[in-house]
Amino acid sequence: MRWGVVVFPGSCDDQDVFDSLKREMGQKVKFLWHKDELAGHFDCLVLPGGFSYGDYLRCGAMARFSPIMRGVEKFAQDGGVVLGICNGFQILCEAGLLPGALVRNAGLRFVCQQVWLRVEETDTPFTSQLKKGQLLRMPVKHGEGRYHADPETLERLGQNRQVLLRYVNAKGKSSLPANPNGSLDDIAGVCNERRNVFGLMPHPEDACSKLLGGDDGLKIFSSIAAACELKSGAHG
Repeated sequence: MRWGVVVFPGSCDDQDVFDSLKREMGQKVKFLWHKDELAGHFDCLVLPGGFSYGDYLRCGAMARFSPIMRGVEKFAQDGGVVLGICNGFQILCEAGLLPGALVRNAGLRFVCQQVWLRVEETDTPFTSQLKKGQLLRMPVKHGEGRYHADPETLERLGQNRQVLLRYVNAKGKSSLPANPNGSLDDIAGVCNERRNVFGLMPHPEDACSKLLGGDDGLKIFSSIAAACELKSGAHG
């Protein structure tokens, strides 16, 4: 399959995503510059972490208006698979492709640590190779990662089963210390109603090698690859 990694001024995890996909998984990957129009065939687009436009105004608020986002939005509307990691999650929320918002961490401090995540749903391209209740370990590194939404949106997320990952402790239970940023309902990642757009604050690209501490992040990318290949085969 073919992946596109969008690069904004201030992106800093784009190369990590590229290397994880190409070196660890042998995938075809192409960088996509934010000023360009989206052109060519892609199975999945990834908006990586970083500090797009220096996080001026509000995280993701300026990147949302980059020329390439018109193509990303149409790609998503046409059913294409879109993954937003950290700053990419913030951009997708600002663009209205995902519900809710990411605001300042509850402690008002940048957090950089390993976290445990519990898989909540598996009927999406992003979790297709995982099991409900499965625990994953990945790092987070952000200052504005606290997921927030109004009560109506939270209720809708629950009804539609759009929460795909939650922060938990090593035993898979919710706890205050396990939630690094104070996200409502311990939410670490959500998808849209069509289940083809997903945003998460943890970094799967930084958990793709046991040599570097763990490879649980590969399970997210492998799920996407398997789902896209299955979809391609069904349409072929």
